[in-house]
Amino acid sequence: MKIICIGRNYTDHIEELANERPEEPVVFLKPDTSILLHKQPFFIPPWTDDVHHEVEIIVKINRIGKHIDQKFAHKYYEEIGLGIDFTARDVQQKLKGKGLPWEKAKAFDGAAVVSREFVNKKELPEMDNLDFQLFKNGQLQQDGNSSHMLWKIDEIIAYVSQYFTLKIGDLIFTGTPAGVSKVRENDVLKGVLHGKEMFDIKVK
Repeated sequence: MKIICIGRNYTDHIEELANERPEEPVVFLKPDTSILLHKQPFFIPPWTDDVHHEVEIIVKINRIGKHIDQKFAHKYYEEIGLGIDFTARDVQQKLKGKGLPWEKAKAFDGAAVVSREFVNKKELPEMDNLDFQLFKNGQLQQDGNSSHMLWKIDEIIAYVSQYFTLKIGDLIFTGTPAGVSKVRENDVLKGVLHGKEMFDIKVK
């Protein structure tokens, strides 16, 4: 199982970090060891002082595919989840400044929250109109809708399948909207997808 992540997929998030708008999807990977174990808190690593939450819709692949045509991409997933792409922003900025990969900032142990439960897409509105939110300590921090993605879910699947064979159980993180912020000890992060609570994480 692999975790494929899409960066810079929401214009408002691109603007809040003053990044350049990409001409094609920004793709990076996380290892399975980055998945935060269920019922475990998120521990801020000792080597960073600036970890940010990035709430994202997750697509779970349910069949093997390579060079998938966009018009058939919907056949490769049935379930949608929600998660967090934790990012050590200070480390990421240093790496970006040197033109180096981001893995140390985004693929460390515990850096990927994956909701325990996934929702069948038949129980949700159309995939291009999914509401999702992240609440920090009870306050709304991120509020997104998949309609604002630069590249929609089916486009992402078609694109990444040109480079990576998709296998059953693979997860695709589809990007985060604006509102990312630093997490601190004792913060509580709650993710909501289409009105349904998907995760509740405490920061240590």
